[in-house]
Amino acid sequence: MSDNCLFCKISRGDIPSRKVYEDDELYAFHDIHPIAPVHFLVVPKRHITSLQDVSQEDAGVLGRMTVLLPQLALEQGCRPGPEGGFRVMVNNGADGGQEVPHLHYHVIGGPRPWKRD
Repeated sequence: MSDNCLFCKISRGDIPSRKVYEDDELYAFHDIHPIAPVHFLVVPKRHITSLQDVSQEDAGVLGRMTVLLPQLALEQGCRPGPEGGFRVMVNNGADGGQEVPHLHYHVIGGPRPWKRD
């Protein structure tokens, strides 16, 4: 974890959040500016700046994040199946719209309509 990173501070409990999930490697919490009925973030607890910085050693935690997303989406209110679903968004670097330099997946969903940014 990084001492100055916002998401590192959130995942270790230094900054309050509305927790969705936590284990030894991952932390999920509600977005403070949701754009849909369901909007939460999933971050690795180990500081990884962006997808541009992942290495082979990160494959396990990134795989776990991917497997966890559908479970958490359903638990948070996304509908299953082709009528439901959810969006996963990963902003990568300044040109990709990344505002916090810590890898994070946005999970966005819930009954439509909701705005898309």
